[in-house]
Parts: sequence; C-alpha cells; structure tokens
Amino acid sequence: MRITTFCLLTKKGKTFLAMKKRGFGAGKWNGFGGKAKSGESVKLAALRELKEEIGVTALPENAKDVGLIRFRFKEHPEWNQNMHLYLVNQWQGQPKETEEMKPIWYENSEIPYSAMWWDDCYWIPSVLAGKKINAQFQFNGAGESCDRFEVQEI
Repeated sequence: MRITTFCLLTKKGKTFLAMKKRGFGAGKWNGFGGKAKSGESVKLAALRELKEEIGVTALPENAKDVGLIRFRFKEHPEWNQNMHLYLVNQWQGQPKETEEMKPIWYENSEIPYSAMWWDDCYWIPSVLAGKKINAQFQFNGAGESCDRFEVQEI
C-alpha cells in the first residue's frame, strides 16, 4: 500500500491546479503531491512535493490536514494508495512550470472536473468549503470509472 499526499493551493476563491505532464495521471488537471519517502512524515512529503513540482515553499503550520482518501484499483492493486490531503493558503515563491507540472489558477466555480480524475468532483468541493473528509473509491481499469465510493465529511 502506497502512502501518498495531495495539496491544494488556494487564495481568495481561487485554486491552483496543474496539468500533469508525465507519469501517473499524465494529461489530467490535478493538485500537487506524490509518495512519501521512507522515514518521511506525510506532511513533510507533501511540502517537499510542492517545492519539486511547482517551486513553492510552504511551512508545516500552513498545510492544513483536510482528510484521507483510500483508493483501490481492482485491476491494478499496485496502484492502491492512502492519500493524505492538505489545504495550503500561504506559501513563498511564485508557482512555476516544471518538467512534470504546468500550474494555472482557476476560480473555484470553474475548476475543470471533466479533465481531472473521476473522483475529484466528489470531494474537492467539500475541502474547498472548509470541510475535512474521509473517503474511499474503488476503481475499475485505469481509473476511468468507479465501482463504489463513499465520501464522509468529518
């Protein structure tokens, strides 16, 4: 089971998303994050990924824990993961394009859910509304559809 992280950068009704240019999720709009390294806390992994993916630095106290999502992939169990979610509204540096990600600001009302992972429209609005969530998604194939899911606001 992989332990992964996911950060959303938000300010004044806008959210920073990025087009994933390579690797897992390439071609989809997404937040920022990745795998925790051995011995690394999930929060520090999330902040490291922010720096690597778009060149911004956030302090641990500015990364609010907003939930956990358990992803299960029937045909690809090696993709199974527990993803820790963080909301960041204060950071240093200007987000920039890297080899992996091309970031763009979106008004929260214009987030391109149809060009994101299938599950995002079911939980991102709750997180942006200030809720903490606990969710589980069980996907078919390569994540294009879902057998079942549950999102709880906690």
